[in-house]
Amino acid sequence: MHIGKYIDLVHRSEVDLAEAFRQVSKAHSEEPDVYQTCQLLARWSDQLAEEMSPFVKKYKPEKDNEPDRLTQTLLKKTRKGSLALLRDLHDLYLIASEVEICCTILKQGSDGLRDKELTPACEEVERQTKRQLNWLTTRMKQAAPQTLIVAKE
Repeated sequence: MHIGKYIDLVHRSEVDLAEAFRQVSKAHSEEPDVYQTCQLLARWSDQLAEEMSPFVKKYKPEKDNEPDRLTQTLLKKTRKGSLALLRDLHDLYLIASEVEICCTILKQGSDGLRDKELTPACEEVERQTKRQLNWLTTRMKQAAPQTLIVAKE
């Protein structure tokens, strides 16, 4: 049974996403909405990771480095400036998408096992991740015109 692998993927991806939100928050603290919202979204991911912890213990995960590798590739370090903000938000979006698809797959397995505790946990991760992705999309749309069109000085 490989469900433990996906529980571990969701759990570690949430941990990585929380850390990535904190990195972007600090790097772009001059943008008050980015700082405050990224801090909030990091706390959401921390809470979701904590809620997945009992399932990590219950299903004994098969370990691998996939989520860590993704985060290390995308956010080796944050950048400065308006284009940097756009790229950092884009990276956050990709990491959050990893959480979302891993959780979608995990929920299917949970439904197959008829695990009445894991399925609602997956639904909560999906719900909160969609909210995170929606904010990231909105913020990127807001930043894109000014960043992509206005000439640098």
